[in-house]
Amino acid sequence: MEGVKVFTDGASRGNPGEAGFGVVIRDTGGKLLEEISGYLGQTTNNVAEYRALIAALKALSKYVTGGKKGSHPKIEIFSDSELMVRQVRGLYRVKSPGLLPLYQEAVSLLEGMKTVTLTHIPRELNREADALANRAVDRKSRR
Repeated sequence: MEGVKVFTDGASRGNPGEAGFGVVIRDTGGKLLEEISGYLGQTTNNVAEYRALIAALKALSKYVTGGKKGSHPKIEIFSDSELMVRQVRGLYRVKSPGLLPLYQEAVSLLEGMKTVTLTHIPRELNREADALANRAVDRKSRR
């Protein structure tokens, strides 16, 4: 596999409020490989963004370890959370005690992945992951 593109998003209706996350994984040709979403209950948008990234990183392990021995496909992760991206890239400190364990988990998961980039993108380029995150909240809200 040449590489994958991953789009992550968290959604919170209120801050804190009902929250969910969405992850879309595609190959570099655009073929959908996987969609992941989940309901998180009452939490903040920043927590939901980190939960989306962590879910993506856990799912990516099968793409990183698959294929030829020593093969590390290029992994591009995109998020519309500028705060999370800058924190994970080491440009901003994590000041919130509630985010620190999530940040640490994300960084720990990233350490084993040699060819990963994490990029901030505008919200309008992250519509699929956003829709998944919002559907997760909608599904729980209707029950």
